[in-house]
Amino acid sequence: MKLKLLFTGLVISAISANAQLSTINENFNNFTPGNTTFPQNGWSAIVAPMTGAMPPVSPRMLVVGDTDKTIQSYAGNNAVASSYLIAPQIVAPTGDKTLSFATTLVSPSPGPGTLQIGLASNPTDMSTFVPVGSVINVTTIGAVQNISVNIPASNASYIVFKFTPSSNHVAIQIDNVVYNSATLGTSDLFSSEDNLKFALNEENSALQFVGKAQPKNVEIYSAVGQKAASGKVENGLFDISTLHAGVYFILVETTDGKAVKSKFIKK
Repeated sequence: MKLKLLFTGLVISAISANAQLSTINENFNNFTPGNTTFPQNGWSAIVAPMTGAMPPVSPRMLVVGDTDKTIQSYAGNNAVASSYLIAPQIVAPTGDKTLSFATTLVSPSPGPGTLQIGLASNPTDMSTFVPVGSVINVTTIGAVQNISVNIPASNASYIVFKFTPSSNHVAIQIDNVVYNSATLGTSDLFSSEDNLKFALNEENSALQFVGKAQPKNVEIYSAVGQKAASGKVENGLFDISTLHAGVYFILVETTDGKAVKSKFIKK
């Protein structure tokens, strides 16, 4: 009987470990910082090999930060080879979701790098990597880019970030990874007691508010906490035509003095 119970427990653990995710919302703040911390929390990494350059400095996939953590791909002494960060396994994509994240070049990188999103069918074999979208040029230290990529229908179920340096010691950072439906903003984002909902309009140029509560002022922040827009709601609409594609956080002050927080993805 004990053996049977033990076997059952192992089966349950295996099923849980292989569970596929329908969405991802990861800011990496619960990750363990360090140079050799992968795999963790379902994420894994394949780093570029060491070279014979002296002094020997190995490429690494780093978790950095104290409370506000990020992921950095560091080239070490390998100036050309790519490193890969692999997200947890997702349900095979059907083309109705978008991947959004923030990226920047990290000081003191001596040159730029590129970032390519892709899908892979095997998390340990990057020969299965298929690029999705355009190559992203990461060129300016500290200049945060909010990126949004449509993930097409595929049998591959691993989203992969491919980092490629242009010289030794290049470091590229990512944070605030969201894989979800392309348009967010209905009742699942506001609690029902707020009686306030919003959605992106068809032109993807404005937030449209509905509900019993009346919005007064709106503040919008980028995925890294920088204010991107603010102002009043006019005729139930708030203009976001000047915002770049990416993930944003929204703070709404209602006419009865409540403050409501949520987020949305602009394509």
